[in-house]
Amino acid sequence: MVAKTFAFGVLGIQAFLVEVEVDVASGLPSFTVVGLPDNIVRESKERVKSALLNCGYPFPMDRVTVNLAPAHLRKEGAAFDLPMAIGVLAASGFLDPETAARPILLGELSLDGRIKAVTGCLPMAIRARELRREIMIVPAENAPEAAIVDGMYVLPASHLADVVEHLRGTRPLSRAQVPASDLFSGASQDPLDLSDVKGQEHAKRALEVAAAGAHNLLLIGPPGSGKTMLAQRLPTILPPLSLEESLETSQIYSVAGLLGDQPLIVRRPFRHPHHTISDAGLVGGGHVPRPGEVSLAHHGVLFLDEFPEFRRNILDLLRQPLEDGQVTIARASMTLTYPARFTLVAAMNPCPCGFAGDPTKPCRCSALEIQRYRGRISGPILDRIDLHVDVPAVKVEDLQGDHRAESSPQVRARVMEARERQRARFRTEAIFANAAMGPKEVKRHCALDPHGERLLQEAVRTLHLSARAYHRILKVGRTIADLEGAERIAPHHVLEAIQYRSLDRTFWM
Repeated sequence: MVAKTFAFGVLGIQAFLVEVEVDVASGLPSFTVVGLPDNIVRESKERVKSALLNCGYPFPMDRVTVNLAPAHLRKEGAAFDLPMAIGVLAASGFLDPETAARPILLGELSLDGRIKAVTGCLPMAIRARELRREIMIVPAENAPEAAIVDGMYVLPASHLADVVEHLRGTRPLSRAQVPASDLFSGASQDPLDLSDVKGQEHAKRALEVAAAGAHNLLLIGPPGSGKTMLAQRLPTILPPLSLEESLETSQIYSVAGLLGDQPLIVRRPFRHPHHTISDAGLVGGGHVPRPGEVSLAHHGVLFLDEFPEFRRNILDLLRQPLEDGQVTIARASMTLTYPARFTLVAAMNPCPCGFAGDPTKPCRCSALEIQRYRGRISGPILDRIDLHVDVPAVKVEDLQGDHRAESSPQVRARVMEARERQRARFRTEAIFANAAMGPKEVKRHCALDPHGERLLQEAVRTLHLSARAYHRILKVGRTIADLEGAERIAPHHVLEAIQYRSLDRTFWM
């Protein structure tokens, strides 16, 4: 007898429907799984058999064949345990095959029948809604993230017996409901605030510009000048995550198994990897490709401290995600694309000892050491960073003063007004902020008057800027104008944008 149940597999963050066909036929006892399963799926036969027997359900002493269709897509993970077990019971006549085929089934089985959490439940629920398969039976730990998807009828289960009794109609499962609005209610509260940073008004202004236009930022200064504090507070002045952005980011964390107790990411991510990170750790990959730090920072901030200490080949991997907002991982068996639209904040010392140019502490580095240190950052990567900001040591007067700086909510209000102007400007274009403009959009929206054009031409000649840097100055100028509420880019907007590129000449000649 053949029975069918339904589940989902995941490639990247895209889920696909899997038809689990179970055939119980006469012959020597065996349990075979086909349909391009990985090792974890192949091992499921032992978990399924033990779980059924330990729960007191019959396991057929015949030839059992499980086919996971479509056969050309690789099936990974233990989420197929539960649909296989229910399929075996349906094919054996213990459950009604039509009833067993109605819900989507997901869950890893323990040997005693307990149902464990699986990864990727959120993208599966989103895909199920698209396919109008609204009923899902999932592990109790995964129920909140699946129930976030509007319109889904999610039934949490903790044990195989709960699922069987539900399908037999003797003990129905209760629906899980998690209103997304409740999760966002406390998202605006953050223990960090921009007013915690003493002094550094110039760097705070650059942080505001970066937040308003989604521009990448490089902070250069001696140890203890506040570079890390500034970077940590960038998410507090960014606009709050929308539900659409939150779902997209949460899908990545769901696939990576990093959602934890929270069913949804409601604050903009802040990722701070160590400089010893591997290629796969930064951009994703591995034998079974998984999202890297650039994808985990999607719609948030990727902070790379000690920027020159990262291996040069690691930094060069950032080129594609910085330009395209996504990263593609190619393997012999598959090619996956993960979203990676983040704001890069990099921090570095001006030299190996950290005190080159400091007026109070002498630098101990030779000219050759400084040149080698700065040369670890390639020109193409530097070109992709819009704002280069000097962060000098904080004066003791600023540390001891009572001056109260602007708070994060105050700065965020201006940032959100600037983003609203950009949203209105790009309402007919697939652009979310000024930093995402291409050459055509720059030409259309970043026109300069003759005085501004002369200023920019002189800067390009003096600083030896590339065409990419030229366009990035225009984008930053457009953002500065948006912060002021100006329709056109004025010469003083261009001058402020140019000063954020002055480190091209100072540090990398």
